[in-house]
This record gives sequence, C-alpha cells and structure tokens, in this order.
Amino acid sequence: MTEETRTPKHTGADWAQQAWLWPLEATRLALDSYAQLFAGRKPAAAPDRVPLAWTTPNAIRLQLASMRLREFSKAGSAGQPVLVCAPYALHGALVADFAPGHSLVEALQAGGMNRIYVTDWCSATPQMRHLSIDNYLADLNVAIDEIGAPVDLVGLCQGGWLSLVYAARFPGKVRRLVLAGAPVDVSAPSELSKMVAALPQPAFEQMVQQGDGIVSGEHMLRLWTPPFAQQDVEAVLQRNLGNGSDAAKRLLDRFLDWDRATLDLPGAYYLDVTERIFRQNQIAARCFVALGRRIDLAEVRVPAFLLAGEDDIVVPRDQAFATARLLGTPPAWLERACEPCGHLSLFMGRKVLSHSWRRIARWLEADIGDVARADQRVRRA
Repeated sequence: MTEETRTPKHTGADWAQQAWLWPLEATRLALDSYAQLFAGRKPAAAPDRVPLAWTTPNAIRLQLASMRLREFSKAGSAGQPVLVCAPYALHGALVADFAPGHSLVEALQAGGMNRIYVTDWCSATPQMRHLSIDNYLADLNVAIDEIGAPVDLVGLCQGGWLSLVYAARFPGKVRRLVLAGAPVDVSAPSELSKMVAALPQPAFEQMVQQGDGIVSGEHMLRLWTPPFAQQDVEAVLQRNLGNGSDAAKRLLDRFLDWDRATLDLPGAYYLDVTERIFRQNQIAARCFVALGRRIDLAEVRVPAFLLAGEDDIVVPRDQAFATARLLGTPPAWLERACEPCGHLSLFMGRKVLSHSWRRIARWLEADIGDVARADQRVRRA
C-alpha cells in the first residue's frame, strides 16, 4: 500500500478496524496492486507459526469440517448453555479469549456463566473451497444439537449475521440472542457498505480465481499491512502498554502474533457473503434463503441484546442498532448498549468487557418474565 492510499484522517487504530471489513478493502487494493506486488513470482509462503494458546482452559467437544467446537464449561457445571459464534473473517476465534483481562469468555464466566462454548472456525483448505453459507449454518446446527438446545447465542461481528439467520431458521433452538458489532442491514451508511457498492461482483470472483478457489488471509494482510503501533494496540485493548514491564511487552507481542495468524476462506462462501449479504442486502430485504427456507427476521421474537461501538467504522452504531427494527422481538425484550470504542475493542477491550459484557451476563441470567417463558414453551412444543 502506498502512502497516497493511506489517507491522513485514519489512525493506525482505524486501519486495524479496516482489517475487519473482511476483506473487502483488500479486494479493492488487490485490483489496483496485485500485478505490481506479485507479477512474475509467487508470493512467499507464510512462515510456520506455533498457534497461540487459548487463555481459558477448554476442550474440543466436537470436530467438524468447518469448526472445532470448544467447550469452556467447568467440571460438573449445569445451567443455560451460551454459544459464542465467533466471526469467520480475517482472524480466528481467539478474539473471544485473547488474554487475561481481555477475554470475553473470562468476562462471561465472571458474570456467572458456567456452560460456555465457542465456534473455532477452521482455516479453509482446498477441499473446503466449495463450502457455502448453508454448510456453515448446517455445522452450526450440528454444534447446537451437540450442546443441547435451546442455547443463548452470542454473535460477534460476522458471527452476528450468521447467528441471526440461524435464530430465524431454527427459532426453537435459540433462547436469547446477543449481537455485538454485527452487520445485518448494510443499507445503513458505513465504510463497509460504501466499499461493496463501489466494487462489481467480478472483482470478488477475480480474488477467488487468483487463489484457486481460496481467499488467502495471508495475502489480505500482506496487501495492506495495517501499521499497528503500540498506541494502536493500546486503543484496541483499552490498556496502557508503555510502562516497560515484561507483562506489557508480552501482551503487545501476543497481539501482533494474533494479528498475523490469519484464516483462509472458502471461495464459494466468500462470494456467497459478498453478493448475498453485502451487495444485495438479502437478510434485511427478507429474501435470504437459508437451508431451503426464506428467512424473515420478523419471525425472530426471542429477547435480544444489541452492542455497538461509538467509534466503530466497520459496523457503526446506527447500523448495529438498525437490526432492532427488523426483529419481531417485543420492545420490552430488546436491550441496547453503546461503548465509546472501535470495532475490535467490543470483543477485546478491557473496559468494554468489564462493563457491557458483565451487563450482558446479568441480562442472560435475568428473568425476562412469565410471558417470555411461556413463549419459549410454545416454540419448543
């Protein structure tokens, strides 16, 4: 990326958020610079890296083609299961359990949740290149059957629209729904919707063809190389890392390692998402078909909590909250919270985790009322 491409109005933290435009910004840049970067040679292979360890003890409950279902339940624990649907985007599911004090799983456990699960999506292999949204919904359904429905479903960013579609497709299997920084109605203005509108679908198809059916996360990262400086990481984590301590250095190094550990995406899934979710806005338009059934969000009537970031350029507050008007959830069962932060901080920021996510944990445990319980009994029947 040239200096002219990086407009002065964006800080390094802004570019960190741009990575979560998944990877539409990289697609635009690739069309301009792919030939110059890689003409006449293959990109260097990504160096082998030891996977980062998870912060909270867990076990792999189920291994599917698309995911490892990780279980963070305490031994002999009971109670309502919570499934965190991580984003299937540039980075892996460790965004939900990054480090002590920066772990959503840890925050939910501190809030009294004893049965927590996370979808740890797998990086795509050539054998996975034809997987579509339906494949990921089907595997999510298998995971929820393994856990035992109904679950409280927590969707992060791209995992948010997937969770919402799932809740509409299988209403009896979701008790409550949390959507954090989730793009659903992309007609609301955002950097993301502007990029999609500016690119023809053949541009996305070109990226898939160049990767032989796989969209390379390593290429995405290399094409724009967001300049993470210490202050950018501090903004994301909402923590001062400038005291020179070994702990601060380890946390900074861990973040940079996490940023470099990208995921590859199946080409079919990538094209499915860019065309149906972001170009045609099918979910909001009530014409999205999931596993053979048209999805109408007005049929989603479960209690829902929407979390947004005031400074989020990926999914702005107005876009995150616009989902509420699409749902059939009664207003009394809708909760909203907005944090003064950017996109990544919604999942990793120390202040957000100790504030809104503790509030979300209390909300998940709260008695919504006899009407809600009766409604759930009717749905399960």
